[in-house]
Amino acid sequence: MDALYAKSMGGNAPIENLEFGDRPAPEPGAAEVRVRMQAATLNHHDLWTLKGVVGYPITLPRILGCDGVGIVDAYGSERPPESPDPRSEVILYPLRFCGHCAGCQGGDPMLCRRFQMLSDGTSEGSFAQYVVLPAVHVIPKPPELSAAEAAALCVTFLTAYRMLFVKARLQPGQSVLVNAAAGGVGSAAVAMGAAAGLRVFASSRSQAKLEFARSLGASDVVLAGRDAVKAVLRATGGEGVDAVIETVGEATWGTSLRAVRQGGTIVVAGATSGPNPPADLPRIFWRQLTISGSTMGSLPEFRDMLRFVVTRRIMPVIDSTFALRDGRRAFERLAADEHMGKITLTV
Repeated sequence: MDALYAKSMGGNAPIENLEFGDRPAPEPGAAEVRVRMQAATLNHHDLWTLKGVVGYPITLPRILGCDGVGIVDAYGSERPPESPDPRSEVILYPLRFCGHCAGCQGGDPMLCRRFQMLSDGTSEGSFAQYVVLPAVHVIPKPPELSAAEAAALCVTFLTAYRMLFVKARLQPGQSVLVNAAAGGVGSAAVAMGAAAGLRVFASSRSQAKLEFARSLGASDVVLAGRDAVKAVLRATGGEGVDAVIETVGEATWGTSLRAVRQGGTIVVAGATSGPNPPADLPRIFWRQLTISGSTMGSLPEFRDMLRFVVTRRIMPVIDSTFALRDGRRAFERLAADEHMGKITLTV
């Protein structure tokens, strides 16, 4: 089958580690399903894998990709009850869990000690004609969305949903600052936050990206940099926002700490600009701030997110579309950090 895979990792030109070619088609195990892929979207996780920044040992070559939509091709011998019918369109839940550790048994599988994204560990990803995953991890695709639009939800919208509504517990009328508001998680947070009745402050280094965030529903836009905090405080009467969505790290951490209100929450799900900013512990404890880590979301949260997107009529934005064989061009666009919305691969 055709596939886009990492033949190696690391080096000075990580995208050159990417190869398009023939790979063995997978066979579903007893409790698994094979999906014939239609569309998939890129995440920074895929780029980090090419760079060699991985949380688990990975055998090479490795098919990349965590997001995706496709058609049920075949089940293993233990098809779960109420699973989607063969030849029906499904959206992929992008995570795997061990099911046995204290985290899994404690009710929140996101605390699994060995949780992995779809292409981590020994699993092959979704950038191929076929992918195999646990049969309970495919969900009927909402008919209101195209294959590309539904694929765009898997990682970024799930991550943003958990950050906004599970970790920060934001309610209509409250306020949130979204850093990197035109990126994958950021744009999802802006769109869902606005749809939920939040006052959304969108921050970016680019004026064009701020206008993009405004088109998604941001009520206030803030140019990232030294004056960002002043702008947020001025707009909130000196109080600050109720919560901050933080995925950037070192470049925006100082802004996040100073723009959030006393007793507010900063939810962290990434550190693309660097992982070790000055903590400023006195500000955290004197102002009684909550710093909450967040990673993707559980399967029930995935289902909740899909319902939320459909009922609120949120349409994920597709930045650009590439054929699977043109995957290097898609990764070059991701690495350039000029995209607004999701970068899609058609299979």
